[in-house]
Formats: sequence, C-alpha cells, structure tokens
Amino acid sequence: MVRTHPAIILAAGASQRLGQPKSLVGIGDTTLVGMAYRKLEKAGCSPIVIVTRSELVFDIMQETVGSTVLSNPSPENGRTGSLQCALLSLAGDRGRIPKGVIVAPVDRPGWSIDHVKSLLASTASAALTNKEGKGHPVFMDSVAIESVLTAKADASLREIVHFSEHMVDAPLLGLNIDTPADLQTLSQHEQELLKDL
Repeated sequence: MVRTHPAIILAAGASQRLGQPKSLVGIGDTTLVGMAYRKLEKAGCSPIVIVTRSELVFDIMQETVGSTVLSNPSPENGRTGSLQCALLSLAGDRGRIPKGVIVAPVDRPGWSIDHVKSLLASTASAALTNKEGKGHPVFMDSVAIESVLTAKADASLREIVHFSEHMVDAPLLGLNIDTPADLQTLSQHEQELLKDL
C-alpha cells in the first residue's frame, strides 16, 4: 500500500492590505490556490484540505477540483484556528490524527514540488529554510499536531510548535503576497514559480 501524506493549504486570511482575496490572485493560467494545490498533488500529498472564508469556498472549489474545501467559521482568530479545522477534518476522514502533515499558506508561493518532497522525508516538525531564514511550507509531526489541536484558536503557531530548519536552495522562499507591490514581484517571477507544473 502506498503511503500518502496529507496537506493543508491555509487560505482564510482577510487580505485587507492586498484589497483582493490572495487565494484567487492569478498566476499564469491558474491562481495562487490552484498553483499550491497542483504542486502539493504532484509532490504526492493526499488528501489536500484547503481552509478558507465562507465567501470564497465555491471559487476555491472550482480552482482545486479534488480537494476538500472547508470554511473556517472564525477566520479572524488566525491560522491556528484554520489549522484546527483542517486537522479535525483529516482526523474524521481517517479515523485518527495524522502522523504528519504539510502546511502551506496560500500567500507564500516561493517553494517547489521538490521542496515538499524533501520535507516529507522529515521525521520531526521542520520548516523550509534558506540563507535569509525560515519559510513555508512546513511539516508538522504528530506531537506538533496534538499541540495545535489543544491550543487556543488565536494562539500563535510560533509559540506552539518548534520547527527545525530544513535547508533548501529557494531564492523566492521569503516571497509573501501582502501588498500590490508584492503582486508586481509575483508577476516578475511567474515563470520560475510555475516551472515544475
């Protein structure tokens, strides 16, 4: 039996500074959420759960056919609450808490399929890292998953989980889509971000 690795895409942010939903920002012939989904799928992740805001559920379902799309009822509480929604869904589907999971915020697109594959070899919680510092996605082990599930929904993930460094050559790892200026950077690096699709 082939072992599968679940993944979570976090896409429930309000996108106030950007002025439009980050998950639906266009890149090539897809969107940020579509690109993240395709990369995780090609890396061997299954199932893939996407947590978003209620008003984006239908649009994200259309962009990521085959995923499970959930609405976080309280997205203003932050990423930990969204993670809890996804982890509980995965536990319900599998009848147990996953042993590990990849977590990818939709607004941090500077990673590749190979980066995810290398993270999947981790046995302990790890974050992609380049010479500038830690980035995303991250791998969470079972201890980290249990810590997240028992934390307050508005707790900071950095305070809950310690991530070891998983060094990669990823010049765009720090790219964070928050402002209109970041969209220009995204546009300049579009081909590089889409090259393994």
